[in-house]
Amino acid sequence: MSSSRQRGLSLIEVVIFIVVLGIGIAGMAVLYNQLTLASVDPVVRKQAVAIANSLMEEIQLRPFTLCDPDDPNVFTAPTPPCGTPEIIGAEGPETRYGPTFFDNVSDYAAFPPMVGSIQDINNNTITGLTGYLASVAIANAGGDFPSAVPADAALRITVTVDGPINTNVRVRLQGYRLRYAPNSP
Repeated sequence: MSSSRQRGLSLIEVVIFIVVLGIGIAGMAVLYNQLTLASVDPVVRKQAVAIANSLMEEIQLRPFTLCDPDDPNVFTAPTPPCGTPEIIGAEGPETRYGPTFFDNVSDYAAFPPMVGSIQDINNNTITGLTGYLASVAIANAGGDFPSAVPADAALRITVTVDGPINTNVRVRLQGYRLRYAPNSP
């Protein structure tokens, strides 16, 4: 009989190798999943910033007057009383989408949040932006400025956009609109 040594792996060694390899592959799959989720976040964040910027620009481009822009004396009325003084919130049936449109910055305080989809100014849903939530808050901001600015002559605009569920993205922009003269649009 010859006494040669056999070489190779026993069954126990093969099973242990397969178990260790399986644990390693499972760990890599979890890591890959986390990296994939994190790589989507910048796209969602950029879209949320674009939505917030668009709404902020739309609002800040509206006039901020002492009297409602529909008032016939909007350009000539001295300090109140006006026929229709401008208040925070919409006057009458004004909406963002018409037929009577928001005509003043403060009207956007009545803007209902866009939930589930983002609409343009014509109330058309923008494809690819489903799942987002956008809201607007308008408040007097006279106390945010030096005493040279009257309390009712400044508005703080806050636009908040939340990304789709499970993205954990929230963008909040704040801006101001000052009334430069009582009758200036």
